Amino acid sequence: MLILFILGLLLGAVAVVFSLQNIAVVTVTFFSWQLDGSLAVILLLSIITGILICLLILLPGTIQTAMRLRALKRENKKLEEELKKQKVLTVFAKNESPSPETIEAIEKGAISE
Repeated sequence: MLILFILGLLLGAVAVVFSLQNIAVVTVTFFSWQLDGSLAVILLLSIITGILICLLILLPGTIQTAMRLRALKRENKKLEEELKKQKVLTVFAKNESPSPETIEAIEKGAISE
């Protein structure tokens, strides 16, 4: 935690030095738009815009992965319950032959290990 704090302070100091050294006013033209501002502000706006575009591109894949993970967790839980039922049936089968009613009760989850 302390390392992240120190890293943040260093990054902030570098950003301040960068801003102070790049105070020249520049004009940026994009199609019919013109933007006048200091070089540091223009560069920071460009970086922020790039980050936002990357996040918007990555967002659909991230959502799809989260939905797939949720489905796999549900399937895993279902398979764990099925395995538990099979284990109970196996223990019963070793000791005595289960009746159809007992098998039905185990499948419904009435009998636990």
